[in-house]
Amino acid sequence: MIKLIKANIIRYKCIETEQSFDVEDDVTVLVGMNESGKTSILEALAKTQYFETDEKFTFNMIHDFPRKQKKSVDKTGEIPDAVKLEYQVDNNVLHEIYKELGIKPLNNKFSVTYYYDNHRTWELSWINTLEFMKEKIVSLEFENQDLSSSLQNVSNKSQFKKVLENKNEMGYSEDDIKKLDSLKVFFKDTNSWEKSPIDEFVVFKYLIPNLPKFMYYDDYYSLPSRVSLTKLEENFTDSAKKTAKTLLELADIDIETLTKSDNFEEFIAELEATEAIISAELFKYWKTNKNLKILFRIDKKEETDGYNSTRIVDRILEIRVQNQRTGVSLPLENRSKGFNWFFSFLVWFMKIQEKRDTTYILLLDEPGLNLHAKAQNDLLKFIFDLSNDYQIIYTTHSPFMIETDKLNKVRTVFEKKDGTTISDSVQEKDPNTLFPLQAALGYDLAQNLFVSKKNLLVEGISDLTYLSIISTILEAHGREGLNSEVMIVPVGGADKVATFISLLRGNKLELVCLLDTFTDQSARSRLNNMVAKQIIKENNILFYHDVIQSDHADIEDLFLKSDYVDLYNKTFDVEIDSTTLTDGSILEQLRALNNGESFNHYRPANYLAKNIQSITLSNESLDNFEKLFKLINKLF
Repeated sequence: MIKLIKANIIRYKCIETEQSFDVEDDVTVLVGMNESGKTSILEALAKTQYFETDEKFTFNMIHDFPRKQKKSVDKTGEIPDAVKLEYQVDNNVLHEIYKELGIKPLNNKFSVTYYYDNHRTWELSWINTLEFMKEKIVSLEFENQDLSSSLQNVSNKSQFKKVLENKNEMGYSEDDIKKLDSLKVFFKDTNSWEKSPIDEFVVFKYLIPNLPKFMYYDDYYSLPSRVSLTKLEENFTDSAKKTAKTLLELADIDIETLTKSDNFEEFIAELEATEAIISAELFKYWKTNKNLKILFRIDKKEETDGYNSTRIVDRILEIRVQNQRTGVSLPLENRSKGFNWFFSFLVWFMKIQEKRDTTYILLLDEPGLNLHAKAQNDLLKFIFDLSNDYQIIYTTHSPFMIETDKLNKVRTVFEKKDGTTISDSVQEKDPNTLFPLQAALGYDLAQNLFVSKKNLLVEGISDLTYLSIISTILEAHGREGLNSEVMIVPVGGADKVATFISLLRGNKLELVCLLDTFTDQSARSRLNNMVAKQIIKENNILFYHDVIQSDHADIEDLFLKSDYVDLYNKTFDVEIDSTTLTDGSILEQLRALNNGESFNHYRPANYLAKNIQSITLSNESLDNFEKLFKLINKLF
């Protein structure tokens, strides 16, 4: 097998200066804004080695070359290069070469440069002709030693041709002439590869047949609901019609026979058999709605002439999607664009799956653009499953089409003043280009906060710190701490609690809220509304004032006042006497002593975390926290 390892887009449309990027063994993701040049990159790759003959996928100076540079290039009369691709060959191919030539290639990499007149040149230095001839001639054991010596010194085509021209005059034996003629296969009579004929032999016999072909796919290949079979061949450049023709080819249906037949049952049977294969693959990944079923119908269009006689003027392939729950069927185009994309891609993709003797690289332009975020995630799994057999390069600007544990596979695409640039994700600085990556990381972080089925929602990071540390202290003293299966989740404030509960209710998670006494009436109202709608049970909402039997309390009020004031003094390097404080909220009193200004509540918690070995909490503080943990544990 041969794999693409690096792509160099030299000049193509918006790419005005050479851009290079490494290509992964499995999946490479091109991320960028709309109009950044992502599609141009895929097009340029596809035009080097498209998987079928298609005029659209050939290089064209008028349409493809950067306009600002075209006139200056035209004046030179030279044919500019468009793309240079670098490949790596696996050991199986190298072994086949070694078996035939008897000499090991010097390396396993080569490159191909593609030009705007659609010719290509190869760069490889694998087999030294002189070294090859020395090995080969010795193994052939020529009778005539002069002939053997001459052949061992051959290093190019001209020298071999000269030896060949003299064979009849030199009186070589018949056996030597046969051996000499057997070498012709390694010295093709072409104008190129003069100094490296053995490399040319390797290219034509081993590299070209194994060179991967590109399959490009975008929304334009989506199947229509109705296809005129009699007109299918008339506009074969139409992308949608190509997919429809592919569907008929997969079903082994001859269009010409179909258009002349009045009995459609045989054809429908073939189509339905094909649909069953495609649907099995489709619904393996399409989790959004599994009640759908593809229906094929073949109909005829008739017209009546002036003598009231009818004649068939067209035959129509109709594709419908039925909801098996409701029994209602709709034309394919009336279903979601995302479903149509997925189904049509599988039809198009299965065309290449039937050709087992060819390697393909899949180029997918904005796959899943019209899919819901969850469906995009299903598509992502499909793509990575395909990557077991195919290299895949796809473009996206959706955070849901990026796997955050595989950011090394991401290349960013960004348009600057001098054209499109391509770089590794870690190198890009443009905030708009990086946004999908940042959003993907944010989404992944949000998902991974809830790694437990049992989640305790608290307001802030200080709550998380105090609860975690004091639970550990209690357990070290043989007392009851927080259940180890419970994950503490800070939500960023009381006003966000209702939102978090609402978002997480569909994930079958057990939730308990632990809150400060409400001071924000709107937050209280939203939470009460969720209780009324039975989104969360009222008993699953705990307040700190429930523990200390007070009208108002924050987590800091669970500490004995002297304990918390000691933390406060050491944190902020002040000397407040705890005996001067009354029974009210400790935070309110400390704020008053700070000229009415709030302080960072997290800093005392952080100080406790860093100095826990030197700080001793009173039994009263520990009793309050143990009482709290017992209340929480009973709710899970």
